[in-house]
Amino acid sequence: MKSPPKPRAGYELLRTYSPGAEVECRIDLSDNTNRWGIPPAAAAALRNLDPAALTRYPSSYGDALKGAIATHLGIDVSNIVTGAGSDGVLEPAIRAFAQADGQMVLADPTFVMAAPFGRMNGLAPAGVPLLPSYDIDARAMVEAAGCVTYLCAPNNPTGTSITRDALDEVIAGAPGLVIIDEAYADFSASDAIELACTSDRVLVLRTLSKAFGLAGLRVGYGVGAPALVQAVEKARGPYTVNAVAERAAVAALRDDAAWVAARIGDAVAAREWLATELGALGLDPAPSEANFVFVPVADAAQVAARMADAGVRVRAFDRLPAFTPALERSRGSALRITVAPAAELEPAVAALRRALGGGDA
Repeated sequence: MKSPPKPRAGYELLRTYSPGAEVECRIDLSDNTNRWGIPPAAAAALRNLDPAALTRYPSSYGDALKGAIATHLGIDVSNIVTGAGSDGVLEPAIRAFAQADGQMVLADPTFVMAAPFGRMNGLAPAGVPLLPSYDIDARAMVEAAGCVTYLCAPNNPTGTSITRDALDEVIAGAPGLVIIDEAYADFSASDAIELACTSDRVLVLRTLSKAFGLAGLRVGYGVGAPALVQAVEKARGPYTVNAVAERAAVAALRDDAAWVAARIGDAVAAREWLATELGALGLDPAPSEANFVFVPVADAAQVAARMADAGVRVRAFDRLPAFTPALERSRGSALRITVAPAAELEPAVAALRRALGGGDA
């Protein structure tokens, strides 16, 4: 009898995605989604959907969605590739540009699925610790010479930005494709869209899961030079954005700009309030430009478990590189807390205070 087939080399190192215990909590601030809800035009598009539309395949490559994105960004449709969330563009981009025995260079820490996507496509992840300023170590990333270099700006889980000098150094010196994941760009000054349209080696990723409140529909896109976009689209394949998601996304991009802008303002204000409250607790949060705040905390997993017992779910990280004094003190342990309306965020801070042993004051 023949032996069973074996996955390609490196798959034994992969694990299925697990963000932690799926604890049901009254307040869930663990996944960086939009806690202010769904845009009204997108909600109306879902309510008014003709069920007959579900009997047919969606657009092969999201033509209507591309058109709405192009208008939203003021660019040409030839610069756009769509996908099921930004992950649905990231993975085929890696697949399209992976080279045999190559490396995927990325910051450490960064988006938790970036390295697994590299391994899935035969690349060895090469993590480069962030600098004490939370900026990337551009020189080290260039010297690692990856066929794919992944940058997350603002970075997840730290929420911190990449300086323009560091970004330019990587783009000028890295030998292969440079991916700039701007999933949280709506909450920051980060904007590499024009750069992606004028460079032949940069792909910028965006998503409608965060500021646009459509995480459950999985809609994302990439922006790059037409030839680069075509290569990614070949690897992506057809029909990856479903018809329901495309209709809601088009409605949101076309008609919900004011609602989205207002919610971004709410999120930024909540982020600054949260950072101030964390500082008042004696903690040292990272300077976030996202819709969450990253804060080193000793024994973060235990703190998160105590918060969950109080009905508040946040994300705990451990074994992080101790690249800042705060992370040295916490031994590489930290919490990531999504911002939300005051009705959720204020009880969350109170729960954190209790979990840290500070009572209700």
